[in-house]
Amino acid sequence: MVEVDPSGVPRHVAIIMDGNGRWANRRGLRRNAGHEAGEEALFRTVEGALALGIRDLTVYAFSTENWRRSPDEVRFLLEFNRSLLLRRVDELIDRDVRVRFIGRRGRPVPRRLVELIERTEDRTAHCRRMTLRIAFNYGARAELVDAARRTAEDLAAGRLRRIDERALAARLDDPRMPDVDLMIRTSGEQRVSNYLLWQAAYAELVFTDVLWPDFDETELARCVAAYQARDRRYGGAEDRPVGPPDAPA
Repeated sequence: MVEVDPSGVPRHVAIIMDGNGRWANRRGLRRNAGHEAGEEALFRTVEGALALGIRDLTVYAFSTENWRRSPDEVRFLLEFNRSLLLRRVDELIDRDVRVRFIGRRGRPVPRRLVELIERTEDRTAHCRRMTLRIAFNYGARAELVDAARRTAEDLAAGRLRRIDERALAARLDDPRMPDVDLMIRTSGEQRVSNYLLWQAAYAELVFTDVLWPDFDETELARCVAAYQARDRRYGGAEDRPVGPPDAPA
């Protein structure tokens, strides 16, 4: 059991789901077996997030850099994500979980997968208990370039009077996404890998050695407990005495 203060649960948790390949290699299995095992880890994490009262959960499913992997692995990941949506969206609806996607939806993403993504978003649009965002064909730099392009186009067309943080944020992939409170990366790696650079500007980072297929509700609670032990100041500062105050003269 991990003690978590229900009054201090982060609203938005983002996860870099890392370690599928290493999990499979350690067991003498093909890499794709790690991705398959990662599906159950995702749904355990959804259950854990719902139990803790987390309102927004964003997971990194496929990056713009993942196209560089072997053609066999890329084909598997594309079909696997399509199959996952077909098989398990009803479970998410039963749990009142809304699904949204962030990331580019043009080529080389297959059109049939884009159609399924849009259908899943439509089918779950009424759900309110939690929003599960899936970053697919996503890269934070690409998102910022796209947002900057849309901002410049709106400025030139007279739909925008000035460029500021609010204008750019309104043109990100999902303008309704709240800032990330807690970012978790599994497998012991300690980097953010081009993930939610804008939204995670003040996120607390927690790195766990657990490989993603072994991640579960308990490990999520441990990460939230670590988050709750932090002192979030958002750039501010506070004077705190180091030792006892001097005795009066």
